[in-house]
Amino acid sequence: MFGVVPKTLWQKLNPPDALNRCTWAMRCLLIETGNRLIVVDTGMGDKQDDKFFAHYVPSRQPGNPIREAVRQAGYDVTEVTDVLLTHLHFDHVGGAVERVGERLLPTFPNAIYWTHPDHWAWAIQPNPREKASFLAENILPLQESGQLRYFDEATYLNGLPSPVGVPGLELIYVDGHTEKMALPKLTVGDQTLLYCADLIPSSGHVPLPYVMSYDVRPLLTMQEKERLLTQAAAENWLLLFEHDPTVEAATVVQTERGIRLGDVRRLNE
Repeated sequence: MFGVVPKTLWQKLNPPDALNRCTWAMRCLLIETGNRLIVVDTGMGDKQDDKFFAHYVPSRQPGNPIREAVRQAGYDVTEVTDVLLTHLHFDHVGGAVERVGERLLPTFPNAIYWTHPDHWAWAIQPNPREKASFLAENILPLQESGQLRYFDEATYLNGLPSPVGVPGLELIYVDGHTEKMALPKLTVGDQTLLYCADLIPSSGHVPLPYVMSYDVRPLLTMQEKERLLTQAAAENWLLLFEHDPTVEAATVVQTERGIRLGDVRRLNE
């Protein structure tokens, strides 16, 4: 998860077990605005077999975790109108599709599932490095159901970039982790929130050299991080960390040593 950073350094951020496994979150986002109920990413789901889960040892309860998370927020999966998929790696899209008997069906039956067309093409014909992360059973049923749509980078609503027609919501595309990963950027009043997905998966990945070994273009990741973190520090954005086990969100600040973590926040604040 920390690439070339020595274990002597990264283990202070996320202590590993005897097998060098660390604890990580799969933190999805729910946005309610007007008549839209939007889910951002869907976690790993529950339809893979025990052999698959043995590699990752997720905290498992019966059923699809994203379904339960939506219920705990006070909604039903039938009420979700949009699912924004930052990218199609299994830990981000696995919960988008459920196994119902012998069938694979979208978890959110009335929702539009959104992805970037270039990323979709990248995922259905995966390169050898990412092949194990793009699982056909997670993504092809979305197309087969007729619920898949592509982000349109040229779409605007009331002068604001809004790929899904929601004022104040735009997507920033980055290519270091994988081709055309989409980072939702939401402006509410004077506060801007950036859902960092796997560009900055945790608060421990804020320093520029802390880049995952999973990234297909790690040098590009560093450039993308520097550009967005510089803007985030200057404009006091709140960064939402999808995989951080304890820190849900934080600001960042410019220091003599570069960009560093600022104020730690919780999403319900």
